[in-house]
Amino acid sequence: MLLHTNVSNRYAKTLITSKVKNLNTKAQETTFSIVTPEKAFISGFTMEIDGKTYEAYVKEKEEAKKTYDEAVASGIGAAHVAVSARDSNRFTVSVNIEPQSKATFYLRYEELLVRKTGKYELVLNINPGQPVKNLVVEVNIIESRPLKFVKVPSLRTDILIVNDTTAIVTFKPDVVRQKLLTSILGGKEDDGLSGQFIVQYDVARDPLGGEVLVDGGYFVHFFAPEDLPSLNKQILFVLDTSGSMGGRKIQQLKEAMNSILDELKHVNVSYRETPSWRLVAFPEEEQSSQYPKILPDSFPASAENIKKAKEVVEMLRSGGGTDIQKGLEVALKVVNKYFDPKGNQPIIVFLTDGQPTEGTPESITSTITDHNKYKVPIFALSFGSGADKAFLQKISLKNDGFARHIYEAADASLQLRNFYQEISSPLLTNVTFKYVNKVKNVTRTYFPILFNGTELCAAGITDVGFQPTLIEALGRRGPITLEPKVYQSTGSLERLWAYLTVKQLLEARQVAKDKESITEKALAIAVKYSFVTDITSLIVVKPNATSALDLEDASEHPTFMNLNRSFLTSAGSSGYGPYRFGGYTRSRLTGFRRISKVTRISAAALPPTTQAPSWIQKVLNNNETISVNARNYTLGLNEQFGEGNECSNSVDNSTGHCTLIHECPKVHNYLTDLETYKKYFCEQKSYAGVCCPSTP
Repeated sequence: MLLHTNVSNRYAKTLITSKVKNLNTKAQETTFSIVTPEKAFISGFTMEIDGKTYEAYVKEKEEAKKTYDEAVASGIGAAHVAVSARDSNRFTVSVNIEPQSKATFYLRYEELLVRKTGKYELVLNINPGQPVKNLVVEVNIIESRPLKFVKVPSLRTDILIVNDTTAIVTFKPDVVRQKLLTSILGGKEDDGLSGQFIVQYDVARDPLGGEVLVDGGYFVHFFAPEDLPSLNKQILFVLDTSGSMGGRKIQQLKEAMNSILDELKHVNVSYRETPSWRLVAFPEEEQSSQYPKILPDSFPASAENIKKAKEVVEMLRSGGGTDIQKGLEVALKVVNKYFDPKGNQPIIVFLTDGQPTEGTPESITSTITDHNKYKVPIFALSFGSGADKAFLQKISLKNDGFARHIYEAADASLQLRNFYQEISSPLLTNVTFKYVNKVKNVTRTYFPILFNGTELCAAGITDVGFQPTLIEALGRRGPITLEPKVYQSTGSLERLWAYLTVKQLLEARQVAKDKESITEKALAIAVKYSFVTDITSLIVVKPNATSALDLEDASEHPTFMNLNRSFLTSAGSSGYGPYRFGGYTRSRLTGFRRISKVTRISAAALPPTTQAPSWIQKVLNNNETISVNARNYTLGLNEQFGEGNECSNSVDNSTGHCTLIHECPKVHNYLTDLETYKKYFCEQKSYAGVCCPSTP
């Protein structure tokens, strides 16, 4: 099986190739199902069956349903694939395979990579269902600007730096390697590798005005300034403590808030530069009697106040209903009381796990938007499957923010902390790209806020005489004007422009009163470029079968949470097999295997028995090495060497043997920090090891 991705100017095009062969004496049905990234558009699907090619095509959703119904009535095999209202991203198609016949599936999807915390991240789902002879992942990165770094966290891969703007990442684990990785990730060796292959990179950029790339009558402007001071900020946390937040949820919320408070403490440079914050827990009447004297309206994040804030967090208890409007109104009252256009930048972070028990989503959205007279960004976090994600997305978009889903899992507190890190350092507000002349069909040009480590992007079609424009914004020291630089793009920009235009039109459609005109614009571009979206469907014509299929929300049937699946028996050494990519290939043949939980292939995801101590993540270099005695060593989390040479510097002063760190979990409690670890360090086959005592 093959996963092949080309990334050009942050725009990724992925082709997934899957082959199966029916070794049975009877025709069998096989199902090809994959999970694509949330922001990606499927842009093509082809099946090759018995030498015949079946190409899918995109139509407007209602027209596609009509075409499908007509095909069914006439006896032609067909399927239509449509995005459901839940913004789903699972692609599934079934087809009959004749005895001894082969089938090849080709799925293509596209996405603009989003920059977070100083890096772009490409995620590819790998889940073949069993060890396979030929597993190949190849990622080609070709940027117009020099690459700062390219890395694959915690995996041994081949990274070829062709030149300063081009790199090739390949991952070709043989069967033995696949079984080893599966075992390390806590799965069963015979179930095959299940996880996410992640490539991270960043580019060197103009430190201020950004880069304008031009090619073939299109332009794209990337803007991510690096040398600007952060704005002072006032952060208001509006937290749901209703009855449904009981148990593990409220505990994870407390853990995340304590970590966030620690980060606030570390940015205390001076009183003026110290962020202020306020906690609103709703239903507040259940909490207010416990902490009114401890928690004033808003206060600086000094060490003493952080200590008091943690006391407040510890007092939080779950109970009562979900009065979302009241919680947000309290936060906005604090903003209005202290708002100063030259002072701290207000930011509201709002988390809930349920639906409102007071008011309707429409009335709450309207009321909060009206009360938000200073247009403070509201970032809504939906926690678990019970939250109304569509409502939270709408209230965020109407209030210059965005929504994010927090999955109810063991790492929920980590998800919350990671989200906070994305928005913890605002650089600019009221960012405006001043594109007016010699351009047309320009995407969004106004952005209410820019955070450090992220990137803003505008694209459009150029006319003769096009010149890049200035960027105007408000910074720490007041209004600023920045001038970009122009570069010739290394690749075409047309599909990037089309993707970004459709994405932004669909967002605007969610909150618009008149949806018809926006829908027409988005539909015309989506059909032209074969994008499967909320308003388009993919028609798949198939031989000898008829079925109607939808793209589904992968979280409704989570590929990454113990989903049981069966699959077609391997075709041996021919290269054809039951390949699944973030989904499954299924047949009605007798016998099936249970697939293990899919996990993210990174050091943070390793089970406790094979994991390095957590503090190591904080001292890793950019190339995933650790520095000891003026040398850099790889951890070898994907290796299994067993006992090495004898050593005498074990934690109990007994004679031991040098092993990789994750192979000696009994010493992890002793390795509390880097300096302590150095005392027990040893080199194990050029990797960072530890002297593992022979005593139990």
